[in-house]
Amino acid sequence: TTDAAMCGCAKDIAIKITGIYENGDTDVHYDYCENLDDGRGFTAGIAGFCSGTGDGWMVIEEYKRLTGSYGDFESMASALEKDATDGSDSTSGIENYCSVWEKLGKSDKNFQQAQDNIRDQLYYDPAEQASNTLGARLDVTQGQLFDTAIEHGAGDDADGMQALITNTNESFDSDQSGDSGNTLNVNGHNVDEIVWLKKFIEVRTADLKNPKEKDNQGGNYWAQTTYRTESYSYIIDQKEYMWTGSVKLIGN
Repeated sequence: TTDAAMCGCAKDIAIKITGIYENGDTDVHYDYCENLDDGRGFTAGIAGFCSGTGDGWMVIEEYKRLTGSYGDFESMASALEKDATDGSDSTSGIENYCSVWEKLGKSDKNFQQAQDNIRDQLYYDPAEQASNTLGARLDVTQGQLFDTAIEHGAGDDADGMQALITNTNESFDSDQSGDSGNTLNVNGHNVDEIVWLKKFIEVRTADLKNPKEKDNQGGNYWAQTTYRTESYSYIIDQKEYMWTGSVKLIGN
């Protein structure tokens, strides 16, 4: 098994589980940066912020808000803003992006704070709100929704977290009992939270294998990340619904 042993804060545990998927360990990789050739430009930082999707630029804008300048990103700021606006994976004019990101990520507390702020704004907070809207109470549910928001985005585009929630909800046409200790109201039916979560994982896995949006089909990358749902299924099988200290992710 792989253990993620952390403090009792469920948010920290959820973030570090996703960190394992993103970077291979539970460390916080503010300085991570590479081009995955997945059609999103450079992928960087604690939440896989991308130069070609806009969230990378949001981190840099937040850094400017905190410090008053773009710092070492100044020379490429106009190119970065254009890539973000156009949704371009071009690296022209931003060739030094990763070297700057890595340098600031290692030691600049303001740059680290900027990443924390944008991660919460774009991914953690929407996942928490979606969980609350569902009436979900289990840490494992919010953790899976957060991980989904990180990889799929939190929006309602065809592959987004909200669309996957909608697709999951539409699959229930009767009451469904279970052992979670919490019942959701889904389309007027009483659905056990773990039953709902298992269906959500099924829906997400199918989407990973065959994403609907063209931008998410680059390099068949998503299809190689079904471990993100497989390991949550393992957590569910171990009945680790609430997190207080450590979580076993994948059984050998």
